[in-house]
Amino acid sequence: MFLRRIARPLMMMAKVKETTGIVGLDVVPNAREVLINLYRKTLEEIKAVPEDEGYRKAVESFTRHRLSVCQEEADSEMIEKRLGCGQVEELIEEAQDELKLIGHMNEWKPWGIPDDYECEVIENDAPVPKHIPLHRPGPLPEEFYNTLEAITSGKLETSKKDEPAIASVAGFI
Repeated sequence: MFLRRIARPLMMMAKVKETTGIVGLDVVPNAREVLINLYRKTLEEIKAVPEDEGYRKAVESFTRHRLSVCQEEADSEMIEKRLGCGQVEELIEEAQDELKLIGHMNEWKPWGIPDDYECEVIENDAPVPKHIPLHRPGPLPEEFYNTLEAITSGKLETSKKDEPAIASVAGFI
């Protein structure tokens, strides 16, 4: 009886997440600790990838950032807000997937391709069926190429304060 009187108000004060709102994704009550452990494991396992590889640099960068946020914040909602990458349960799935990918990358070693390796290109000249769109964008307006040329040659003139930055938009709409 005594415990009910004390525990119930305490439980009411604490925020308890009941659902993620995502089918098949259960709430993880200790998500912060799980994330910290996964991020530490990721930083340990990524050391098997050569230091100069872009994949390792990217994984270390975002993992260190996420780990520091998890260590600084005690509340899952604050972690979610600061990272802006979804719910902590989704972050857990991402971290688990990244660990799996690190294992595959260490197995495949895509960085071990010799510089003199020649890849065989197989071209298929078969016509595309009519019901499949080609997804080719139309030509860009001539003004685009003029502006691009001015930017690359360094001859782009800045507009005056009284003049609009774009003289005519009607041709683009």
